[in-house]
Amino acid sequence: MRKSHAKKLSLGADPKFGDELVTRFVNTLMWDGKKTIAFKIFYTAIDRVSELTEEEGYEVWKKALQNVTPAVEVRSRRVGGSTFQIPTEVRADRKMSLSMKWLINSARARNGRSMAEKLAQEIVAASKGEGNAVRRKDDIHRMADANRAFAHFRV
Repeated sequence: MRKSHAKKLSLGADPKFGDELVTRFVNTLMWDGKKTIAFKIFYTAIDRVSELTEEEGYEVWKKALQNVTPAVEVRSRRVGGSTFQIPTEVRADRKMSLSMKWLINSARARNGRSMAEKLAQEIVAASKGEGNAVRRKDDIHRMADANRAFAHFRV
């Protein structure tokens, strides 16, 4: 008999915006357990986004996350000795996780002075529907669309 699933621990809301999503983003951004530095990077990036777009930085960040969030992805499945890429819906929890990872990794790969500056540029680009994070989502969607013929293998 299997044990029960682990319960999800609720994250505390961040001090500035009072949003758990921000805390989750900062936890993804954090390296070596340096949460204070991660928060400083995030808040600096949000302030920089406000300067660049003349809009509320927090709202632009939310829009950027929405633009990067995938709806479908492909999963490998062995059927009769062959491996097929099967398009599947993405769970809500995984959607957020993927979009955050893609946004942060795209920011890290950018050229720029500081991580806050790179993150701000990636957030602005993603909110406009541009940038590497959005391109990654589009590639995943394109791959899922190309493999639509194998959707009947879904479990």
